[in-house]
Amino acid sequence: MNARPPLRIALPVTALLVAGVAWTGGTASAQTPPSAIAASGITATVAADGSYQIHTTQPAAWTFTGSVGHPVTSQSSASGSDAVGAYQEVDFAYTDSVRRTASIRVYQNTPVVLFSSTNQSSTANTGTAFPTLNAPALSYHESFQDAAWAPYQFNGSVAHDSPLLTFDAQNHGYLVSAADNFAVANLTRSGGNTLSAGIVSGVSTLPANFTHRTVLTLGDGINDTYTKWGSALMALGGKHPVPNDANATLNKLGYWTDNGATYYYKYDTSKGYAGTLAAVTKDFAARGVPVGYLQLDSWWYPKGSSNSWQGNGTNRGGEYTYRAASDLFPNGLSAFQKQVGLPLITHARWIDPSSPYRGQYSMSGDVITDPDFWNSTMSYLSGSGVVTYEQDWLSADAQPHYNLNDPNAFLGNMAHSAAADGVTLQYCMALPWSELQGTQYQNLQTTRVSLDRFDRSKWDTFLFDSRMASALGEWPWSDVFMSTETNNLVLSTLSGGMVGVGDAIGKESTANLAQSVRADGVIVKPDASLVPLDSVYPAVAQNSSAPMVAGAYTDHNGLRDGYVFAYARNNGSQSISFTPNSLGVGGTAYVYDYFTGAGKLVPAGGSFIDTVSSGSYYVVAPVGQSGIALLGDAGKFASLGSKRIAQLSDNGAVHATVTFAANEKSVTLHGYAPSTPKATATDGAVGSVSYNSTTHLFTVSVTPGGDHNAVIALS
Repeated sequence: MNARPPLRIALPVTALLVAGVAWTGGTASAQTPPSAIAASGITATVAADGSYQIHTTQPAAWTFTGSVGHPVTSQSSASGSDAVGAYQEVDFAYTDSVRRTASIRVYQNTPVVLFSSTNQSSTANTGTAFPTLNAPALSYHESFQDAAWAPYQFNGSVAHDSPLLTFDAQNHGYLVSAADNFAVANLTRSGGNTLSAGIVSGVSTLPANFTHRTVLTLGDGINDTYTKWGSALMALGGKHPVPNDANATLNKLGYWTDNGATYYYKYDTSKGYAGTLAAVTKDFAARGVPVGYLQLDSWWYPKGSSNSWQGNGTNRGGEYTYRAASDLFPNGLSAFQKQVGLPLITHARWIDPSSPYRGQYSMSGDVITDPDFWNSTMSYLSGSGVVTYEQDWLSADAQPHYNLNDPNAFLGNMAHSAAADGVTLQYCMALPWSELQGTQYQNLQTTRVSLDRFDRSKWDTFLFDSRMASALGEWPWSDVFMSTETNNLVLSTLSGGMVGVGDAIGKESTANLAQSVRADGVIVKPDASLVPLDSVYPAVAQNSSAPMVAGAYTDHNGLRDGYVFAYARNNGSQSISFTPNSLGVGGTAYVYDYFTGAGKLVPAGGSFIDTVSSGSYYVVAPVGQSGIALLGDAGKFASLGSKRIAQLSDNGAVHATVTFAANEKSVTLHGYAPSTPKATATDGAVGSVSYNSTTHLFTVSVTPGGDHNAVIALS
């Protein structure tokens, strides 16, 4: 047999020459391969002996090599498009124990490579995995542990279901993960840096026409890499970004009763459990910070062999039945929901060994896969005013058997039944695979990313794990804390997701909560989740006690404002530095220390330097054409969040639309200006400007017009 010349595809493709004829699409056969490719970026090559190569020029000159270990028996190239975008693809076949087809797909508008392998006949799960990549051995790598809440780790062993980020000191990186079969995917790292992607050995047989896909994403910056990777997985899974105000649980302040909250398995005995929670909602509303929903933790349903709301044993047991405990809710869950007048989140565990469900529904391990159960459950919840179902214990008892069917049946039937009844999902104690699997479910909106009862010891995990969750289209949830805990409230607000507290009746801090939410309970939050800045990754990978500097932002039609939370990770004080540009805030910027009330100008390309200890918070605003940097609502953490500053522009004068709750009378805006600015209003009204000529900071009071908005200008 004559040796076949290699096929090459590239990103982006401008012209392919086949036998001297320009070729811009369609298929070129292996017998007439492209003799030249005018392209830059990524080049994929498959040779006749089964070896393959990925070469990149951006963000660096890297080469990934591998081999299927057998000669290629057929090969072709094609162009097309899928949900990720337009692509060029090389397809080839080879035979080991069975005939296999494989492909390498390179996208034109995003630096993503998709590998796919299909066995044409049923076969034992053996043989060379595809891809197996001898990858560039960069200085550092990050992955997520196969443990509760998928905690991050730097330079450790790689869990089989975790994505793997590899990066250098300049934050150039590449990320490899499964693109499907997430529960049983097996990504390994061995030798110098050999990455192998296949299916875990616990799956002994692969059925005919079984396909497994793997994705490689390149990025110029850690956050850029995660964002492009997550966007590709979401597109492949059919998921679209979830708005940060998608429903009441994301849009408004919540009250939680989970572990660490005041009323976790405890209530005011004079009121009963239902009466206690009704009193909570009335108290918050009376103090001007109404809650928008209630979370009912595992106490709300009977558990264990005792078939009681308190359950039995150390962990109280699994679900006996998933219905409201009659001694707590004698009139049922729906009646309670109508009593409080708020949507509910309901918690769920696994199925107890004594549960009658075990004789009624198909199960896998201690979870139910049967669609009849999920249809019945979600119908009950929806009819009882539940808007979000929280599946907990996903890394412990609430796990299916790991085969090719049960994990998909468990999470898939849950998600599909919930979607049919308008119920959204939250994962808790998730493993890496279930977070990745969430890219297939539009109604998975939030994921818990830190241990029970949010506090200082959980900040690191919360922030690093927020990076993976948010990339995958899941708003990270910090878990419950008390409203008196200012830093916890700042972090939760800046997550862009849920904000929920668990204070005792009468113990809430209305002053703190008013910095997070409007008077109608709507959270004023950033557009994107708070995550570590790029510079933090190599610093922490090299020195585990390096300080944390995390950022989020709000976009107003291309005008970006940033928010930075920083703290020492050495239990003392540390120097920190960041550039406004690292947040996407271009040009000259004003960095305002929220807690001290002081700030400074940072020139374009410059850095802001400070010393931090237990937690410092900064608002970063661009200095526009007007010379003014609007810092937004002086009383809000995310002071330029779109729920307060709905529109913002600067064309030589700052123009802002300020949004109010129906019962809000005024808002104080503040900012930096080189001299006293003039304030005018075309809707609503503005007061006189107060200006400090030493600090160059100004304040101005704004009152709404008839539609609860004010439209103002500063010049």
